[in-house]
Amino acid sequence: MKNLSKVGAVIASLALVAAFSTSTFAQEFPVSVDHAFGTTVVEAKPERVATVAWANHEVPLALGIVPVGFARANFGDADGDGVLPWVSEQLNKLGADIPVLFDEGDGIDFEAVAASQPDIILAAYSGLSRSEYDTLSMIAPVIAYQKGPWATDWREMIRLNAAGLGMSDKGEDMIDDIDQEIAEVTSEYPEILGKSAMFITHLDARDLSVIRFYSAEDTRVQFLDDLGLKSPKSVIDAAEPGKYSGELSAEKIDDLSDVDIFITYGGEALVDTVSDVSTCGTDLMI
Repeated sequence: MKNLSKVGAVIASLALVAAFSTSTFAQEFPVSVDHAFGTTVVEAKPERVATVAWANHEVPLALGIVPVGFARANFGDADGDGVLPWVSEQLNKLGADIPVLFDEGDGIDFEAVAASQPDIILAAYSGLSRSEYDTLSMIAPVIAYQKGPWATDWREMIRLNAAGLGMSDKGEDMIDDIDQEIAEVTSEYPEILGKSAMFITHLDARDLSVIRFYSAEDTRVQFLDDLGLKSPKSVIDAAEPGKYSGELSAEKIDDLSDVDIFITYGGEALVDTVSDVSTCGTDLMI
């Protein structure tokens, strides 16, 4: 399919990067934010913001707030400094050094979060359990997800986290800006509209016996919808209701004949391996 490599670059750049803004906004406190574990009341404007789990720190950064601590990037970090390129770029724009990075390789580092002395903890996009939420709440007010673990789309992540900061209006402005950018970019690639896409969580070139994928509950797949792509019936049927991911035995790979585009993480070794396997004319974006 013509120009799909360019579309892949678009997906990579827009899926996680917000349209950065450095504005601040004064909003009356206290503010209340409803979520899956109840209601969090933030009594005063947070001065020290901490975030846990993937990507939540990008919202305050986009709003001109440098967190006192956030999760270390555990993949995609080419230079090993613990932050992704667009995060590093925004920190530079704000004239800030890399703050404390929480190592979440074995789960949330509660001691490190507490040591950062936050006024609020943002976790709208996360997999928090009730016990983890309760523990974090002993440190500071916590903004959790509304639907379920890892099921918060990017718009809702912005809305929830911005609300906790008392910056709901600026959060809506950010969403509008990103929606406009998506519309402008996708208009240049009308050939992708209506195509089906499957987002594979990870492919190991040494073991292709199981295909693990993100379901329509996951924000990455929901973002593909924003691009005009659709979830193939084979993937919808293979996913468990309410789960953000699923898996399919490679023995059933023929069931994926309705997939136009596979998207996954990987490098040249994976490309070479998968290229040796019949993909029925399907495009692979890595």
